[in-house]
Amino acid sequence: MKFRFLFISGGIFSIYCLYSVLQEKLLKGVFGEDEERFTFVMPLLFVATLFNYLYAHFLRTLNHVNADDHIPTLYNCCISLTYLLAMVTSFMALQWVSYPAQVIAKSGKPIPVLVMGVLIGNKSFPVRKYFIVFLIVFGVALFLYKDNKAAKSAIGFGIGEILLGSSLLMDGLTNSLQERVMAQYNQKSENLMLGINKWALLFVGVIIIYTGEAVQCLAFLQRHPSAILQVFTIATCGAAGQYFIFMCLTEYGTLTCSIITTTRKFFSVFGSVILFGHVLKVRQWLAVACVFTGLFLDIYFGKPKKTGAK
Repeated sequence: MKFRFLFISGGIFSIYCLYSVLQEKLLKGVFGEDEERFTFVMPLLFVATLFNYLYAHFLRTLNHVNADDHIPTLYNCCISLTYLLAMVTSFMALQWVSYPAQVIAKSGKPIPVLVMGVLIGNKSFPVRKYFIVFLIVFGVALFLYKDNKAAKSAIGFGIGEILLGSSLLMDGLTNSLQERVMAQYNQKSENLMLGINKWALLFVGVIIIYTGEAVQCLAFLQRHPSAILQVFTIATCGAAGQYFIFMCLTEYGTLTCSIITTTRKFFSVFGSVILFGHVLKVRQWLAVACVFTGLFLDIYFGKPKKTGAK
């Protein structure tokens, strides 16, 4: 049992740490003597959604889930769009912000989930939930804050932060729409994942063909073959990581999975600082502490209460 837990948690850590390193290397690195940058976010998402679509098929077969899908097309389209926009803006933000900044900002996911839960889902939350969200907001703002000197010297200051904020907003919309659909139509997560990625794949495919970005990306990969392996490894890591998370959820529950994935994010930040030479100020380390304290408090207070024997 202990070996099984170590295998699953080790899989999540190793796969997503590799994913984070490759993502930063691909999107922030340079290729060739001309120092070209990989800016083809949409083709990258096409490969990622293709792998996720195939993974959803695999999961549905593995778990013998009924293929009947009663979710209206409009819902699938809306969720696919918000899901895509969340990923697009998150990837694009790396052109202006560091990977640690992206991870910290995306760790603020409870913020839009709470807001959208109140506005769309008509939910109510205890006071401590608002305090936890405030702690996370404070930490994210403190990490992304730039002093006057840095702000004056920064080119394009604010674009990365706006993209990260947009990504969080889309995450919140996606989460709220998914909850509503699963509750209203009693659908399995495998069917929902398959439907979302099917439409996302269609949308991205049309976009990259219409804009010519598919041809441009293929030309880039032809000039720099080393990027091909990175693109496919990122997509493979994304799908494999979801498989380990699925195993963790089914065998150990949401609480354990949340602790593992949250801890993994911290080590992703730490690993990025070491591997890519990012320098964090004391203020930013304090911000990291605030964000992850908030996340762990959210996990602790979110765990189910034990009921006594009757």
